[in-house]
Order: sequence, then structure tokens, then C-alpha cells
Amino acid sequence: MKGLCLVTDRGACAGRPLEEVVRRALGGGISSVQLREKDMGTRDFVAQAKALKALLGPIPLIINDRVDVALASGAQGVHVGQSDMDPEDARRLLGPQAILGLSVETWEDVVRAQDQPVDYLGVSPAFGTPTKTDTKGAWGLEGLARIRTFSRHPLVAIGGIHQGNVGEVVRAGAEGIAVVSAICGAEMPEAAARGLVGCIRRVQT
Repeated sequence: MKGLCLVTDRGACAGRPLEEVVRRALGGGISSVQLREKDMGTRDFVAQAKALKALLGPIPLIINDRVDVALASGAQGVHVGQSDMDPEDARRLLGPQAILGLSVETWEDVVRAQDQPVDYLGVSPAFGTPTKTDTKGAWGLEGLARIRTFSRHPLVAIGGIHQGNVGEVVRAGAEGIAVVSAICGAEMPEAAARGLVGCIRRVQT
């Protein structure tokens, strides 16, 4: 899960269709999309996932929380939180080839994840952000670096990341960067994505 992941939020898209924002972000070089729908019924959620999968082509589509929606839509993976399906159960249902991510909000979560069958850890939130209000507190750069020295998993940082701090986040140990409002709320999503991707690549090369 390297590069830039767009985590969707229809409410942050300034009235634009989600597909439009995703299409424009694709033009800016995003590497994956995580579809997050907290209030959508299952049938509509599956339909939305199928529409995005068709739009994305080879770019991975990750479904937030819902293993059933991922299976029904043919998405490439699922991202679960600490109160969602246990990673062991999710892996058994999804199979070995699926991408499986896990959010970690405390050090205990990080330690427990060492033995869990996940492909990456979502370090959440990296910084304080209004889109992540149900977490235990921000990790910050020091927390991210501490996880990197301990964990066997690749890290994807999310929360309060923008062009001004994304380079520091990558240097602290994040292989991937996930953003919500930095793209969904941008007047020009393609340019916003391109700017973030450029910052990430400059640090990683």
C-alpha cells in the first residue's frame, strides 16, 4: 500500500459526485481508493463499490469495514478498525490474495497486530483532524517512528496530512499516505493529488 490512497467522504466533496472526484484524483496519480460509507444501505454500498471498481481499473479498491461488500463487489481488499470484524475472520473469508488493512490507535493495538494476518497498519490519526473524532489521540511523528521501529507491517498514515507535512510523515516511517479532505475537499482534486504524490516521491526516491 505504497503511494497515495484516497479515502472517500461524499460529504466533503462540495456537492460533486463521488465518481467525479475519484476520476480527477486518478489523474493526479493516486495509488488506491478506500471506499468509506458509514450511512449507506448494503445494496447501495455494493452498487457504489462496483461503480468505483469499474472506474479504477487496475487501481486497488479497498472497502472500509465491510467484508460482505468487498466480496459482493469484487473489490481487492478491506480495511478494518479495532471494533470491526477480527482480522483472522476477515482473512479467512477474503482469502490469502486480498489486501487487508488494520487501524491501530494505541500501542496495544500495534503489539497485537504483530501476530495478525494483515498486509498493512493504518496509523490513525497521524495528526488531529475533524474527520477522525472517535480515536484515542494523535500519534504524531514520534509515535509513527516508534511504530516503524517495532512493527513488521508496512504503515499507512492517515489524519491531518497535507502537502506541508506529508514529507515529514514519510520520513518518519510511513510507506503509504491516506487522505480524505485534502483531496475530497480540494477545489481541484487532480492538482491536490498530484502535489501530494510529488511530495511523497521526492522523499521516497
